[in-house]
Amino acid sequence: MLGSILAFVAGAMNAGGFLAFGQYTSHMTGIVSALADNLALGLFALAGSGLVLLVFFLFGAACSAILINWARRHARRQQYAYPLALESGLLIAFAGLGIVMPPVLVASATAMLVSFTMGLQNATITKISGARIRTTHLTGMITDIGIEVGKLVYDWVARLRHRPPIPSDPGKLKVLLPIVTLFFVGGFTGALGFNALGHVFSLPIAALLLLVASPQLRTGHRYRSS
Repeated sequence: MLGSILAFVAGAMNAGGFLAFGQYTSHMTGIVSALADNLALGLFALAGSGLVLLVFFLFGAACSAILINWARRHARRQQYAYPLALESGLLIAFAGLGIVMPPVLVASATAMLVSFTMGLQNATITKISGARIRTTHLTGMITDIGIEVGKLVYDWVARLRHRPPIPSDPGKLKVLLPIVTLFFVGGFTGALGFNALGHVFSLPIAALLLLVASPQLRTGHRYRSS
């Protein structure tokens, strides 16, 4: 459930961010490819912009690791609530920047902010799932879905021909398919939301994240108070 929610958030911010500043930030494959292309073509300003997004994504992932590992030693019950609460605050900041900053500056500032946020989220779900799930990009998950579908088809044909079956993992499909679907739904929602509301579209998404994180935060507060 958490993976699906975070996939929705990533899809929404990826699509909304593209409309806000013309760049997808949830996966680094395209960023690094564009960085290489721009360097080869001598477009150093564009290459520099890509490098900045890459660095902010990396910083976001590092920040998640710091928060989670600190919480494991000092406030174990909140170890994943802190990164999610921080992500909620960053999405609120995204809305605020769109309101208060001049248009000439807001694109660069929000691009860096969303890149940091996506790195933060991807590292968080990676830690939660033991590196089995990513929510800010779909390549690996769609590959895994294809593998499982291929195994199911092969197994079906093998059974028809009375050959030994091969092991498959339908449960994996039950995990991955909702995540991919929610990423798409989030992208659709984010695009509609940004077109209708501008940067403010991120506020309901921030509220969703805070709602997910709040039970752990409240539990941790009661635990410390006792």
